Amino acid sequence: MSNDPLLQPYQLKHLTLRNRIMITSHEPAYPEDGMPKERYRAYHVERAKAGVALTMTAGSASISRDSPPVFNNILAWKDEVVGWMKQMVDECHDHGAAVMIQLSHLGRRTRWDKGDWLPVIAPGYDREPAHRAFPKLMEEWDRTRVIRDFADAAERMKAAGVDGIELEAYGHLLEQFWSPLTNDLEDGYNGSIENRLRFTLEVLQAIRDRCGEDFIVGLRYTGDQVMEGGMGKDEGLKVSQMLKASGLVDFLNVVRGQIATDPGLTDLIPIQGMRNAPHLDFAGEIRAATNFPTFHAAKIPDVATARHAIASGKLDMVGMTRAHMADPHLVRKVIEGREDDIRPCVGANYCLDRIYQGGMALCLHNPSTGREIEQPHAIAKAPAKKQITIVGAGPAGMEAARVAAERGHNVTVFEAADQPGGQIRLTALQERRREMSSIIAWRFDQATKLGVTFNFNTFAEAQDVLATNPDEVIIATGGLPYTDILREGNDLVVSSWDILSGDVKPGSNVLIFDDAGDHAGLMAADVISATGAKVEIVTPDRSFAPEVMAMNLVPYMRALQGRDTTFTVTWRLMDVRKDGNQLTAVLGSDYGAVSRERQVDQVVVNYGTRPLDDLYFDLKSQSSNLGEVDYDALSTGTGQEVVRNPDGAFRLFRIGDAISARNTHAAIYDALRIVRDL
Repeated sequence: MSNDPLLQPYQLKHLTLRNRIMITSHEPAYPEDGMPKERYRAYHVERAKAGVALTMTAGSASISRDSPPVFNNILAWKDEVVGWMKQMVDECHDHGAAVMIQLSHLGRRTRWDKGDWLPVIAPGYDREPAHRAFPKLMEEWDRTRVIRDFADAAERMKAAGVDGIELEAYGHLLEQFWSPLTNDLEDGYNGSIENRLRFTLEVLQAIRDRCGEDFIVGLRYTGDQVMEGGMGKDEGLKVSQMLKASGLVDFLNVVRGQIATDPGLTDLIPIQGMRNAPHLDFAGEIRAATNFPTFHAAKIPDVATARHAIASGKLDMVGMTRAHMADPHLVRKVIEGREDDIRPCVGANYCLDRIYQGGMALCLHNPSTGREIEQPHAIAKAPAKKQITIVGAGPAGMEAARVAAERGHNVTVFEAADQPGGQIRLTALQERRREMSSIIAWRFDQATKLGVTFNFNTFAEAQDVLATNPDEVIIATGGLPYTDILREGNDLVVSSWDILSGDVKPGSNVLIFDDAGDHAGLMAADVISATGAKVEIVTPDRSFAPEVMAMNLVPYMRALQGRDTTFTVTWRLMDVRKDGNQLTAVLGSDYGAVSRERQVDQVVVNYGTRPLDDLYFDLKSQSSNLGEVDYDALSTGTGQEVVRNPDGAFRLFRIGDAISARNTHAAIYDALRIVRDL
């Protein structure tokens, strides 16, 4: 038996959980037709196989028609959900993991133009800023049917064999009753905290009446909204004690904050550059005050922090949800004493930000997450050993090296710089994004363990590559910033990379033209404005930095809004002219023949990169496939068989930004898909 606090079993009512690590409820937006089918099941089963004690499915599974998901949630109000849930539960049980599901009515946290176009309901009139729908004030018959819907959904889940359910309160309908800011009722459900909690207790009682005393029921809720006029810490503690005293719940899953705005959501679920485990001590206070089973998750990305949470008695079960998206085999590696091999969560929040923009959750640096069927996490050994030569040690090249080595090949990497990293090295220079460096550090460590040969400070030419006698050549040379976009004055501008690298000193009155809309533009604005400079960010888009997405935007805005920074949308930089010791920037519009001018001392252009592909074209004619990729085979994982030059001595592929400017996930996914079948 291990003495590791994380690996001790935990008894929750009649349920024995095999260790103290759980995946909290979250919706990766994998359902098909509102059902947790094959992709959803494979995602949870992968983590069950690896040893997690409890996996909670379906962040805010919908219990009513008038709670339409704003992203792709499970529809728990449909009877057909039972069969699909049972398949997932049974398979997870086969691997020793318990399964729960989170049920919710969103209340005002949705939109009326989703689903069946029914009115949004809430106990108050005010709309939620994040989803912008003005709600109908709930009537008595609304409460009655929603209570029934909760009980119906709970009964379906019990029939599916889940080990328990969790009701989502924070930000959703239940908490909308709790908070004075969102409760305008006048019929015994407002005023005192006892009145505001009444609806929740009625829901819980209906579930107990339907599912029995033995069925495990918990609540995920905020113990402190951290909002002026909202439910504060004292009331949150009282709610916690009332929930325990009711006898209707079996565990408390505590968070802190509010999610009605992007900044609120980001404080509650922190991203990279923000403090780890910021609410852990608060959750520990709730546990100490209630002496009741307490769960918690909020940026607990590493095993050491999780172990502390359990060993210190702050929590009974610790949630490592995004950490399990980065590495589904986290628990197995802890059990095997291989913590150094855990792929770290870097807090990039690509997973959540994609969901909130209508996509499915993907991990920035684990492209197998969510693709367990098409791209299994395990890398199979190759039938024959080959020489794989890779040029470039950015994220694409490092992933290619890791996967090729896992396959058992002999791998040689050339890199012009003195260390691996590529563009991520530039990104990680910024304090708020330094965690990105782990994407490279983990791969370098794994590749080194597997015997990959690295040649740094080597600007590889064709003869260097040919000297390795390669069977396969992977070009991962990335790209260089492109700024030659103006009618006049291209020689007068600098790139965002120039600023981030420190090669160019920031000006004092700067116009940043951001037509890429990615992190580089905002990082440059952050660096420049921090010097006290005046900065204007101009974009031709309707909104600025659309590639950065909602939660990642929050830290930038907090910094930039506190400085002399202006955001100008729907204008395009056309020309830059010299004007004494100043520059005149001419702005035009895609919407009509209008123009404006700005007097500045520096113009920064962020327009992405162009491929650094000379070596690829130097080698192309000597390759057997002439660089061609079978996209059908790439997409279905059937292997590359293209032969266009029978005399070619090797196959040639390029990946990542050496093809075109995309993002880190795309670069790593390129590498995984190409190399895992070589």
